[in-house]
Amino acid sequence: MQINKQQWQWIFYDWANSGYGILVVTAVLPVYFKAVAQQAGVSAADSTAYWGYANSFGTLVVSLLAPLLGALADYPNAKRRWLNTFTWPAIILTLGLALVPASQWQWLLFMYVLTIIGYSGGNLFYDSFLTDVAPNGRMDLVSSTGYGMGYLGGVIAFIVFLAAQLTHGFNGLLSAYGIAKFSFVIAAVWWVIFGWPLLAHGQQHYSVAAVSHPLRDSFHRLNQTFRHIRHYRQITWFLVAYFFYIDGVDTIFTMATAIGKDMGVETTMLMMVLLVVQLIAFPFSLFYGWLARVTSNRTAILVGIIVYVIICLDALRLTTLTDFWILAILVGTSQGGLQALSRSYFGQLIPKNSSSEFFGFYNILGKFSAILGPVIVGLVTQWTGKSTIGAASLSVLFIIGLVVFLLLPRLGSDADD
Repeated sequence: MQINKQQWQWIFYDWANSGYGILVVTAVLPVYFKAVAQQAGVSAADSTAYWGYANSFGTLVVSLLAPLLGALADYPNAKRRWLNTFTWPAIILTLGLALVPASQWQWLLFMYVLTIIGYSGGNLFYDSFLTDVAPNGRMDLVSSTGYGMGYLGGVIAFIVFLAAQLTHGFNGLLSAYGIAKFSFVIAAVWWVIFGWPLLAHGQQHYSVAAVSHPLRDSFHRLNQTFRHIRHYRQITWFLVAYFFYIDGVDTIFTMATAIGKDMGVETTMLMMVLLVVQLIAFPFSLFYGWLARVTSNRTAILVGIIVYVIICLDALRLTTLTDFWILAILVGTSQGGLQALSRSYFGQLIPKNSSSEFFGFYNILGKFSAILGPVIVGLVTQWTGKSTIGAASLSVLFIIGLVVFLLLPRLGSDADD
């Protein structure tokens, strides 16, 4: 199935911000933060908890704003404007991470929270663009290709960083901390180069009617939407299921490197594990798109949730590097596919003219769930002193999401092409 120019613009934004996702959120900043925090006398368990709390706070801010922002973005030509409004500050602040002195771990965490707000807020409008670039019958393909290309883009950005890591800062040109700061520069530049097509040329095809007072009208529409959603039983129950299972997905993504460090995995080996996970996630994201096409979107999502239940329960036996490798590979097989198909499943359910508004609710539930997960991991880790038990505790969230999603009917196969 051919992908057109506008769909490629949308797909490459996923490629663009994947550098931030892998280098800042997952691979480098968590390790760098734990190193500078430990140097300042913060214990390993506490630094892991603080990292979780920072992720929770950043997503809380976006969660509270998401419905209103979504409603504002549904007016003609508004999505691209709001996407730019959140993305550019995030890019600039990502560069700012490289300027924070290594001794100021509190400021490092504060700057990270600001980048998370910009990154997460931008993704709200990016997600809602899916309904503009793809009809129902192609959403699974485009969404899963976006995630797949995002992982591939992340791998390439990560390899650039890894070259600096393995050559000891290009033969001494960069210090150990300088290598980490170099990765933040890579993430920001990557974002600008590959995100530019959508940021500059993204076309919004669906919108509500223009009004003279969009803010006031948005509050009015939000009030209607709260009542409107209750009339869509399938949308409501999907959002409930999504709230729980995406919590576990996001938490594992943001806490993985911190847990690996607590297990004693060396930084270089941890980087290699993450690289392999990204490589695996690329073809498996495309595989989930194929699986949805030959079975159904619903079946493919159920497979992904079940894999994550296995991952969480298996975390209880994590003791060796081999165990960590096996678990990481399992994450790579399902992380992108589950997120991609959840996005396209929701995109096929909602009214197209109000897609940003509905994706606001999609994002608020996703972000609020991302507050709960890191807090659970942080608290259980501090209570038990073992981050592996904290990771295993996430199985409860996946099981709840699985049970609710099983109650959903199969999405109709007669979607518009």
